[in-house]
Amino acid sequence: MGAAADRSRTVVERTVREEWGHVLATLVGYLRDLDLAEDVLQDAIVAALRHWPSRGVPAQPRAWLLQTARRRAIDLFRRNARYRAKLDQLGKLVESEERASRDEGEESMVDQRLSLIFTCCHPALEPRARVALTLRTLGGLTTTEIARAFLAPETTMAQRLVRAKRKIKAANIPYRVPPPELWPERLASVLSVVYLIFNEGYAATSGGRLTRGDLCDEAIRLGRILDELAAEEPEVAGLLALMLLHDSRRAARTDADGRFVTLEEQDRTLWDREVIASGDRILRRALARRQPGPYQIQAAISAIHAHAASHAETDWHEIAALYGRLYEMQPSWVVRLNEIVAFSFAESAEAALRALAELEEQQVLDRYQPFHAARADLLRRSGQREEAAAAYHRAAELTENAAERLFLERRLAELAEPGDLE
Repeated sequence: MGAAADRSRTVVERTVREEWGHVLATLVGYLRDLDLAEDVLQDAIVAALRHWPSRGVPAQPRAWLLQTARRRAIDLFRRNARYRAKLDQLGKLVESEERASRDEGEESMVDQRLSLIFTCCHPALEPRARVALTLRTLGGLTTTEIARAFLAPETTMAQRLVRAKRKIKAANIPYRVPPPELWPERLASVLSVVYLIFNEGYAATSGGRLTRGDLCDEAIRLGRILDELAAEEPEVAGLLALMLLHDSRRAARTDADGRFVTLEEQDRTLWDREVIASGDRILRRALARRQPGPYQIQAAISAIHAHAASHAETDWHEIAALYGRLYEMQPSWVVRLNEIVAFSFAESAEAALRALAELEEQQVLDRYQPFHAARADLLRRSGQREEAAAAYHRAAELTENAAERLFLERRLAELAEPGDLE
């Protein structure tokens, strides 16, 4: 009995994580109520944990969960005064229950999941709420897991989720795939949310670890879902390729003690070549549509890094040119900073410092930690020890990540030592 219970719990956990988004989207499609859909799905999970150990795991766990959740919703509609106003939906729900033994239509599944994604990432919601809601509804992460991932109090994260759901109701945000004229803007919001999740995992803004592999994995999983549901959109594939190519370097980005390792110093034998190959295939598919976008360009930059034999042999001129193209699409100081860093390796640190002067004059990046870290590195490489030390101190002041701070402190210690900096 113990082994059966353990096996059932494992299957439930796997099913919840892999199928939560689909089952929840289907339920929201019937109920038009995210809170109610989550409630009845949770009840179905509890029922599974109670029944599967003794009765055996059903052949189609997802269908079992969906059917049980629908029946729970029907029961609530009939018995609970709180849901009596929803009786007009009962007929539709009963009809869906009558055909529950048949598979859900593939087109319906796609529409339901896309609808849920677009609802969670609606521009009317605050950006952090979009991230939390997407991880909760599409990823199946618990409030505790989301709070832990972003190093936020669980009560704060729970309130953020509650406010997001209330906003959806109060603003009457539609549960639907947006019409064609709104698709580009709304898809951009969805992709931005997924990339925010990945970036928080790839370079954690705070905490003791440089990376959060769990968040990287979750973002990539969400990216695969989007690529499956919107395969005709090259920027969706571009984002997925970008995340895979970045993530292929995960094992090399920290040493055995968890300290940050720069791209220049990374052991490239630790890069995951299978993941790189997968990212390459997806990127080629995106580029073949000849509709270049920011994510595709960033993925192309990452691909150049992935295939360079060493840091010195990297085609920095091409990378700088691609950043220039990216700046044309997304004119931001952050993109310009990356272009200047690439230019420093293509030409010289001294030339890059002259280009960096325009950013300093604008003072738009004064509190942007990567700006000061990049400036410090350029000064170090050009032999300006005192100026480099001051810039490293400023970068360390602005970082909340312990692993990153240790790296900056190591650079400062090196500056204090006599001899060649290179």
